[in-house]
Amino acid sequence: MITVSIVDDEKELCQSIATFVNGTAGFRCLSAYHSAETALEHLPKDRPDVVLMDIHMAGMNGIECVERLKTLVPQMQVLMLTVYEDTNQIFKALAAGASGYVLKRSTPDKLLEAIRDVHGGGSPMSSSIARKVVTSFLGSSRATNKEAGLSSREQMILDCLAKGMTYKQTADKLSISIPTIRSYLRRIYEKLHVQSRTEAVAKYMQRQDN
Repeated sequence: MITVSIVDDEKELCQSIATFVNGTAGFRCLSAYHSAETALEHLPKDRPDVVLMDIHMAGMNGIECVERLKTLVPQMQVLMLTVYEDTNQIFKALAAGASGYVLKRSTPDKLLEAIRDVHGGGSPMSSSIARKVVTSFLGSSRATNKEAGLSSREQMILDCLAKGMTYKQTADKLSISIPTIRSYLRRIYEKLHVQSRTEAVAKYMQRQDN
């Protein structure tokens, strides 16, 4: 059973998500909060497997909430659920500790798939978000990639993700398994001296600020 909590100030949307989550075998919605402040008070006690977090809310925004939540409960997985496609917002959310990022217009099936992926250790994103994140990362780190000695296969994987392909689509295209994709990504992180997608994005943001 994958347990889920929702943080979004749109009450009707929260109810809609909670309804289809609870109506799906293997999922249960534990709680829904309509402000980041209330969520920070209760989520450490709720301990859901996955938190669905909106970005733009009255008071504290979702990005700051993620950062504080990950300080309180580092192992908690957060999936950003928002209308925004702004690359800066994406980077900030991932750098704050979000595990993935999908758009509110995603279908219920896509959202459930993303929840499963996060729970399984993945980093799901909508295709448009993945394209923006990876393209920006590739563009900012081409020299770093060369210096790090990324293999042609590692570059191929990044290029596939830059085109908005999912892990499964990338695995099918390259005739390898999804676990192999994850192994390649771990090696990429090691070569770039980061430990995760989040650290890779944070490192990119630091270079942008310099």
